[in-house]
Amino acid sequence: MHPKLYYMAYPQPNQAPRRGRVEKEMPNRINDKIRGVNEVRLVGDNIEQGIYSFQEAMRIADDLNLDLVEISPNAAPPVCRVIDYQKFLYQKKRKEKEQKANSKKVDIKEIRFGPQTDEHDYQFKLKHAQEFLKDGDKVKSYVFFRGRSILFKEQGEELLARFCKDLEEFGKPEATPKLEGKRMIVMIAPNKK
Repeated sequence: MHPKLYYMAYPQPNQAPRRGRVEKEMPNRINDKIRGVNEVRLVGDNIEQGIYSFQEAMRIADDLNLDLVEISPNAAPPVCRVIDYQKFLYQKKRKEKEQKANSKKVDIKEIRFGPQTDEHDYQFKLKHAQEFLKDGDKVKSYVFFRGRSILFKEQGEELLARFCKDLEEFGKPEATPKLEGKRMIVMIAPNKK
């Protein structure tokens, strides 16, 4: 077999085999894709809103050189809008992007104590926790017990209870302090503004 014919007949090892054009799934049914409907509630710009037969709605959309887009298929009768479909998709995508940008991501900041934390260290960490809660972040504070210091569980619990009490005006604890392994942990969520 001639080498060139071999390469033409079979795809290259790194190359995906060719297939027909794959159409994207459309989130809304448009124009002729709307099936099994006799009447639709028509909305849109430059048209009189109301209930029309499907054929009448299609004729109105054709006259305006726009698409008939099914917005709410579960309504009785289904709600359709006369609009340019590409423009509709663009606006929908832009709105989703804006909502994503406006939603604030909540970070969790950790503050670590020892069972016998000095007063100055405690005040320093308390000040940081207040700033974190003011910024809208959650604070995960824990007392880490190293070696035999696990004997001072009560001191750790008192320390976290005092910490929660000092942060009352900035946030509230999600649960009481609980011991997990060598850590006693409490989560503090910021107060709603």
